Amino acid sequence: MNAPLVDYQTSPDRYRHWTLTVDGAIATLTMMVDEDGGLRDGYKLKLNSYDLGVDIELHDAVQRIRFEHPQVRTVVVTSGRDRIFCSGANIFMLGKSSHAWKVNFCKFTNETRNGLEDSSQHSGLKFLAAVNGACAGGGYELAAACDEILLVDDRSSSVSLPEVPLLGVLPGTGGLTRLTDKRKVRHDHADIFCTTSEGVRGQRAKDWKLVDEIAKPAQFAQAVRERALKLAEAGDRPADAKGVLLTPLQREFTADGVRYGVVTVNIDRAARTATLTIHAPASLQPSDIGGIEAAGVHWWPLQMARELDDAILHLRTNETEIGTWVLKTAGDAQAVLACDAVLAAHASHWLARETVGLIRRTFARIDVSSRSLFALIDEGSCFVGTLAELAFAADRSYMLALPDAPEKAPVLTLSAMNFGPLPMVTGQSRLARRFYDDEAQLAMLKAKAGEPLDADAAMELGLVTANPDDIDWADEIRLALEERASMSPDALTGLEANLRFNGQENMATRVFGRLSAWQNWIFNRPNAVGDLGALKVYGSGNKARFDFDRI
Repeated sequence: MNAPLVDYQTSPDRYRHWTLTVDGAIATLTMMVDEDGGLRDGYKLKLNSYDLGVDIELHDAVQRIRFEHPQVRTVVVTSGRDRIFCSGANIFMLGKSSHAWKVNFCKFTNETRNGLEDSSQHSGLKFLAAVNGACAGGGYELAAACDEILLVDDRSSSVSLPEVPLLGVLPGTGGLTRLTDKRKVRHDHADIFCTTSEGVRGQRAKDWKLVDEIAKPAQFAQAVRERALKLAEAGDRPADAKGVLLTPLQREFTADGVRYGVVTVNIDRAARTATLTIHAPASLQPSDIGGIEAAGVHWWPLQMARELDDAILHLRTNETEIGTWVLKTAGDAQAVLACDAVLAAHASHWLARETVGLIRRTFARIDVSSRSLFALIDEGSCFVGTLAELAFAADRSYMLALPDAPEKAPVLTLSAMNFGPLPMVTGQSRLARRFYDDEAQLAMLKAKAGEPLDADAAMELGLVTANPDDIDWADEIRLALEERASMSPDALTGLEANLRFNGQENMATRVFGRLSAWQNWIFNRPNAVGDLGALKVYGSGNKARFDFDRI
């Protein structure tokens, strides 16, 4: 790896681009991008434009609001710059980046914005975009991910999606989809909006449903405050709870992996595989709210989710040639099931709810990662309850049968966590996805919850792909991994995304699907990234030259 590692861990004392302030039920995230604070050299982050580093801070700030400030019910997203809200992703960064970097950047920003909507839906945390200046491209996409948009009506501030006329690409983080699916902007208005670069201001922006409300400059601050408080009234986050401080993760990086507290990553570079092992709790975990709050970041479900999330992001960004992730678990299955029972028993408590939310979003990252996923359920595994979701997320799962030593055989056990609390971005549980919402099949599996299933039983129920015995295990796994590594990564990415997301669609699946199919293709076309492509020549004074063949 020639480029320095991208680290997704940060903290407010290290922010260069965002300021987080909290006033009772209202938190304010103020964007004031440091022009010289780019993650890579060669571009300036002017006009509150952003790169991956800016979005890493945003992701961290929202995570801290979720856990460290449980009293917050509304987050106001605004700008500290005069007449500029956000001009979107930095064009010069995109122009000089590799295709893989652009796509991974778009994917992470998509997940961050989807995370705002996830918290609004599941946690009672609402988001208000206080657009106090020009709002373009990814800036408008960020605003559109909020529950409401309030635009200053100062005769100059506008909202725009200028990617098509200026850059020859599409909005990369759900802009087109949110226009139609979320904001219900009329088709012809959306067409005009997305093909003109100057944007839409004031009353027309409201009339076209591009924003929810407008306010004159003199009344803007008061309007923001009133609307934020109104949104907070609908929330149920506690006013008097003590938050959990998200202390830095304890990690040890090596040449071929990362070791966390309960997650380990081991990389086989010759085979192009990474083995992610999630370890069950090694000590007794609390069962009451007081104990959970006292454990804080060391409570196993929260620790596991934070570490796994960081490992996924590290591998996706820094280990792009490692094409297959082998998912393993180890430890006491009963300890995992006990944590599941605590999560279910305290599902309405804010900390349990936020922890389930973090697990849900982390597992969703696995679903949309462009890596082959193989789960190995072997001796010493604990694919039970929450951790069984990893097996159901995998493209294939292999479970070891030990007919001559049943006392050592791995088991797979279902819990309530497998039937709804941890849905994919489709809104389905992974079991519902697996069995195409077959109610009879799902009812039968619910009846089996809590029952340890050996390889033959799991195979009969359709929960695993194969159940080789100890004689065939090593060869079958080796051949499967070698075969996978020999195939085209591009073809596998398309194949896996198609097969993982069968059945129902929603806004989130369309955002990811359109990113993969449309933006991926457009980002590779000479009209965008050729020597005279629009993205390449932007800001140079040269005019883009297009191949006008329609494909």
